[in-house]
Amino acid sequence: MDLGFDILYEDDPCMVICKHAGILTQAPRGIDSLEVRIKEFLKRRSGAADDVYLGLPHRLDRPATGAMIVAKTYGATRRLGMQFEHRKVHKVYWACVEGQIAPESGTWEDYVIKIPGVPQAEVVAPDHPQGRTAVLHYRVLATAEWGTCLEITLETGRTHQIRVQAGTRGHPLLGDARYGSTVTFGPYYEDERLRPIALHARSLTFHHPVSKEAMSVTAPLPEYWPPIEM
Repeated sequence: MDLGFDILYEDDPCMVICKHAGILTQAPRGIDSLEVRIKEFLKRRSGAADDVYLGLPHRLDRPATGAMIVAKTYGATRRLGMQFEHRKVHKVYWACVEGQIAPESGTWEDYVIKIPGVPQAEVVAPDHPQGRTAVLHYRVLATAEWGTCLEITLETGRTHQIRVQAGTRGHPLLGDARYGSTVTFGPYYEDERLRPIALHARSLTFHHPVSKEAMSVTAPLPEYWPPIEM
């Protein structure tokens, strides 16, 4: 069985994993999730009789892949959570989008809202009462017949931010039918919840929750990604 993750780095207080596509980061009790699978893995590995602790200071969308930090102690969860809250963690994403992006680097700024009752966001007018600023910076890594590969850093962290900002501009992520893609991406599943999109958390740079040492971890691309020649 696919665990849903690969371990990229681990020590006593924390672990960096590479999340696979098609699995929720967290879910209500009784529903499969990455949180459930990691806890079960740690419990089996240690031979613990009781449940094990796991903290998730951040998340990735279900169809996305890539680097995630998980904490194995409460203290590590709190200290890592503060780094995310104060934007001290540097996150780099890679995304393959439809069409050609110009200029080769730039900033996208929009106002977005989370649609109530639906796992989806939308761009709204600046005067919308619930609109929240969404800002990202991109640079083109490569172009091909299928479109453009972008490297993205987020200035804000809104729901589905990369996906909705790209889709609104007519450049949806490959495989992201929710935001307008008509292109298939990666392995096909009858259950659309299992289908991947071309969004990968490429790297995380943070400070170790105990030693405070600066750390950077890079997540390898899934094998089904198109070759990227930079």
